[in-house]
Amino acid sequence: MMDILRIAAFSDGNSGGNPAGVVIEAQLPDASEMQRIAHEVGFSETAFATPYEDGYRVRYFSPESEVPFCGHATIALGAALALQEGDDVFELSLNEANISVEGRCEGDLIWAALRSPLTKSAPAEPSLVEGALALFDYSYDDLDLRIPPAFAEAGATHLILALRERSKLAAMDYDLDEGRTLMNDAGLVTISLIYAEGDQLFHARNAFASGGVLEDPATGAAAAALAGYLRDLGWAHGNSIEIIQGEDMGAKSRLKADFSDNSGSSITVSGYARMMGDQG
Repeated sequence: MMDILRIAAFSDGNSGGNPAGVVIEAQLPDASEMQRIAHEVGFSETAFATPYEDGYRVRYFSPESEVPFCGHATIALGAALALQEGDDVFELSLNEANISVEGRCEGDLIWAALRSPLTKSAPAEPSLVEGALALFDYSYDDLDLRIPPAFAEAGATHLILALRERSKLAAMDYDLDEGRTLMNDAGLVTISLIYAEGDQLFHARNAFASGGVLEDPATGAAAAALAGYLRDLGWAHGNSIEIIQGEDMGAKSRLKADFSDNSGSSITVSGYARMMGDQG
């Protein structure tokens, strides 16, 4: 019988965080079986891992599709590996990149940190920005143009939209089917809505209609992409940012992203993880 761990990544202590499924097996099931399991688990992503060379081969599935990289499921996997093998750094081979995750047990919680794929960013097309604003019933005047709309990547592509007011972020809502069509047509994994409370503190909400999920309470891949984009903008205050996500959906999560000055280099995204009930 396959053992499916359920772990909330980027938790706020012993609460909140984004649930992920984790499956570690001697061999990966075929893709259709992994897709079935991910759909049955029902979390925004499930990570499947098997020993490979000096680390692990990893694939990620949402309830509706395979995704190239998932940050919170990687943190959950790092926690699971730390519980299984002890505190260590684990090398991971993804479909399109090689990364690593560190796991360290700290009482009831597990701290984990991933090294993201390489980053890049580019200005978003005006027509896509217009469509995204209409999807969320925002206007151009709602945008914080210190952080212009952009495509940002760190293993997966996200649209970054920065808002001027925290209340606009709290009011985020959209039609799932319309969002799925827009994201799939544009090749987006999520649309990341952010509010800058300060130079190093951000609030975020991530629409994940492409994976059949209205919203993610914590999105490590988007955190890495955002950090890479801010670096490209010259927003390198302390080379570190904290992101609070999930608060507006009752699942407060905390993510930390650290980065060097080297354009395009990997981002370290870290946080805590907690085991959830109903394991197996």
